[in-house]
Formats: sequence, structure tokens, C-alpha cells
Amino acid sequence: MSKRNLTLLFSSPVHAAAALLWLALPAPLVAQQPYHIIDHWKLGGDGGWDYLLADASAHRLYVTHGPRVEVIDTQSGKPVGAITGLHGTHGVALDSTGKYGYISDGGGNAVVVFDRSSLATVTTIPAGTNPDGIIFEPSTQTVWAFNGRSKDATVIDASTHKVVATIPLPGKPEFAAVDGKGTIFNNIEDKSEIVRVDAHTHKITAEWPACDSPSGLAFDVAGHKLFAVCDGKKMAVVDSNSGKMLATPAIGDGPDAANYSPSKNLAFASCGEGVLSVVDASNSSYATIESLPTQRGARTMTYDPSTDRLYVVTAEFGPRPAPTAENPRPRPAIVPGSFTIVVIGR
Repeated sequence: MSKRNLTLLFSSPVHAAAALLWLALPAPLVAQQPYHIIDHWKLGGDGGWDYLLADASAHRLYVTHGPRVEVIDTQSGKPVGAITGLHGTHGVALDSTGKYGYISDGGGNAVVVFDRSSLATVTTIPAGTNPDGIIFEPSTQTVWAFNGRSKDATVIDASTHKVVATIPLPGKPEFAAVDGKGTIFNNIEDKSEIVRVDAHTHKITAEWPACDSPSGLAFDVAGHKLFAVCDGKKMAVVDSNSGKMLATPAIGDGPDAANYSPSKNLAFASCGEGVLSVVDASNSSYATIESLPTQRGARTMTYDPSTDRLYVVTAEFGPRPAPTAENPRPRPAIVPGSFTIVVIGR
């Protein structure tokens, strides 16, 4: 801790007590300092957003933003380009060769393939209705797009960019996770469950109950634990071998994304109320150890393990319109030009 921070801590009796407690902690716990907001990268532009993805090796951040995907240099916070001409983007997946990326273009009912060097569109592959979650499965070298409205998964061969299978699912799919060996897990939002799929046979091998309306999903592969974020301010911790529910730690309201840090053994939930929840996954208590205020609407995120940084996105909002019979739950308008990436670290 810097001298400046120590001075701030000792500036009042409360701060002094907190500082003495902090200094008395064992070294491993001192290293686990709380996360805080490091920076704001204002991108501007109009439209909504969904998922984002960090490419640690290339120091890039891919951010879905309405009809385009913004590409940001994570070392400078500056835009390096964008993939444009899309309809309504949801997620991004990257292959294991470093050559191609894949965008779930929900508004176009397609997966768009782009060259990661030039950011040029390579091809557009028809998918199901409203592809949302998307993930690359390395052992089969396939891309899986989970289609929210047609309630199925489109499987694409990454070498040919051809659809090789369409797999019916028991309900509306959300985000997915892979173990790297051919097993895929996916949240089924309207059934409040998690499905397990064999990527080699294209068969569902298990359906397990989760918490209410799971959306984001993270995976501790080595520890065999799934982290699904749900309505009701809960995160479901599920054994990935048996499907047993291990815990339901408290998180913020309106979560949409989950991530996991293997080196820190922490699970994260970004919540629309404007909170990043941090859960200690190192023991069976699964305590929520931090609730970091972020910004209203910051419900999606990604984690860069090489820098131990998280990125959430949001914008400023105008007043909420009055409800009508046609639209009983209207959303407030986004203030033009206010789209922002919030950078979080330690």
C-alpha cells in the first residue's frame, strides 16, 4: 500500500482501525486487496449492447454494440477498429488458431465470421432464430451458437465454416461454458436449469436444476464447479460432474454475466443495478467478499486473467417513460454518446 493510501486510512479513527486490521492480515489475504474502478473508457455511439470478450494474448477487447462490434486496445483504452454492417449483436467467440472470430448476430439470425488481423468480415453463416450466446469448443474445433428464439444450438465446423448440426434444446438458451475436452454446459433460462452436451455426439447428457432464470455462466474447470448468475440476487454454484447444487451466494440485482479467475479462485457477477459481486470460491462457504459499486446498467462483463482486470459496459439513461397497455414495462432511453467501458482492477 502506498504512503498516500496509508495516510488516508489513518485520517479518522474508523479508517485507522481498518488500516490496523488490514496490516494485521496474513500476507496471502493482504494480496487479495479489493477491486476498484481504475478507469472509464468512453466510446460514445448509439444503441444497446450485450456481451464482451477479452483476448489476453492480443491485448484486445471485443464489445458487442448494436449493429457493430467495437475492438479496443486494452493497453491504451483506445479503439483499434470495429466489425460493422451487422444487425443486432450479442456475443463473440475466438478460435484457437488466432485467425478467426465469430459474432452471434441475433438481428440477422446468423453467425458472422471475421478476420482477427484485418477485422474484415469473411463470411456469414445462417443460424437459428436470434443466436445469442456463442462459444468455441477446442477439442472438436467447432463454434456453438445458442439460438434464443428457436431454442436450439447451431454447430459450425471452424475449418470449413459450415453448419454440421442443429441441436434442439429444452428451452431458451443463454450463455455457455466448455471444459476444453468436448463437454459443453448451457443455461436454459426459461426452465431454470443447466444442460450438459457432448460436443462429439451432439447429444444432451444431463439436465440439472439451477436457480431462477440463469443467464451468465462461468466455469472452474479444474475444480469442477459451475457458476450461474440468476434472478433473485443469487449465484448458483453447481458441481459440474454430478449437477449437485453446492451453494447460492448472494449477488446484486439484475445479473447477466459471470466470470471466474482460476489464479485467484474468485467468481464474479456483473449486475444491472450497478454492482460487481465477488464470491470467494476457495472454500465451501462461497462467501460474497465484495460488492463493488459500478454504474447502473453495467450487467455484462469479461475478465482478463493476465492482468486480473474486469471490464463492464453501460451508458447513461434518461427518465423512464410512463407504462402503457402495449408496453407495461418501458425501458428508459439511452443518452446518445454515453456508451462507456468501466475498467476494474486492483
